[in-house]
Amino acid sequence: MRSYFELSEIIKIRKTLKDENRKVVFTNGCFDLIHAGHVDYLAKAKACGDILIVALNTDNSMRRIKGEKRPLVNQDERAFVMSNLKPVDFVVLFDEDTPAEIIKAIIPDVLIKGGDWSIENIVGREIVESNGGEVKSIEFVSQQSTSKIIQTILDRYGSD
Repeated sequence: MRSYFELSEIIKIRKTLKDENRKVVFTNGCFDLIHAGHVDYLAKAKACGDILIVALNTDNSMRRIKGEKRPLVNQDERAFVMSNLKPVDFVVLFDEDTPAEIIKAIIPDVLIKGGDWSIENIVGREIVESNGGEVKSIEFVSQQSTSKIIQTILDRYGSD
């Protein structure tokens, strides 16, 4: 069973949520190996509204961004894990390098990225702000990253 929604479905859901005056929060990312930093980030994102939509890079998109050795976990499994995390309401995949098209299509009330992004560099900022929405950068509490986890595995098990 598919654990993500197609963009056309998300557009319809967004319209219903708007009609119900529900505040929709949007974020995106690769989320290759879910770790405490991701969960903290998603919980903080959800706290900014009523509904959290997470857009996941497809495997092809992720390879273009992160290199040929990624992802470690395929898009269907990443979507399954993401859709089963408590803060996440909806998951949608995107094959582009940025989520600009999804953001244009759904126009979330709040657009969130991690603290490594300055507000002015967040893709979709202009669209959201010009429609009366907010754009926020959430500070990372955990300095964990998938790259650090990969390096730890290589350090510990690379010579075996």
